[in-house]
Amino acid sequence: MKLTPLDIKKQEFRRVLRGYDPEEVEAFLEMVAEEYEGTIREKNELADEVLKLRTQLRDYQEVERTLKETLMTAQQTITESRESSKREADLIIREAQVKADEILDDARKELSRLKNEILMLRTQKESLSRRLRHLLESQLELLGVLEIEDVAPEAQARKQPAAAPKATGNRFEIVAHEEKAADDAARGSETVPEGEPEDTGEKNEGPVIY
Repeated sequence: MKLTPLDIKKQEFRRVLRGYDPEEVEAFLEMVAEEYEGTIREKNELADEVLKLRTQLRDYQEVERTLKETLMTAQQTITESRESSKREADLIIREAQVKADEILDDARKELSRLKNEILMLRTQKESLSRRLRHLLESQLELLGVLEIEDVAPEAQARKQPAAAPKATGNRFEIVAHEEKAADDAARGSETVPEGEPEDTGEKNEGPVIY
């Protein structure tokens, strides 16, 4: 049976001889009822406070759970981001290495091509230099032969009235003709009388090489 403050106030006791003073008993019961009522009120307030605190605790626990899940998600996201960044960095490094290798390979090919080109140009230069030198020597030799022809003796000119080939003709024909003229001049010099000085006016300085 649940006791209430009203039950305490209405409680009646049997009267007996030499019993307690009814007024004192009633006053005490009144005081007990008030105290009990205060206790019950305080108990109800405490129950409400406990309920409120429990509600707050559940809210805090929910917030804590959410924060933990958020933190775990953030950590997972950071881990995945790090792994993704690492993969991307590795990929970029590999691509850069491949690109660098391609650049180096192209540079080596270009260097080899330039070396071959330089070698070819040097070869062409040497060939052209030899050809020019040979041409120059031939021209100098031709000039020497023409000088010999210009100073040929008058007697040889009378004996050989035929006109010499023009200088504009074939170079080999000119040289052959001049060699024949030189041989005839040499044979003619052998028939000069004794005591008569030989004056051929030849200036055989030979070819001049620069």
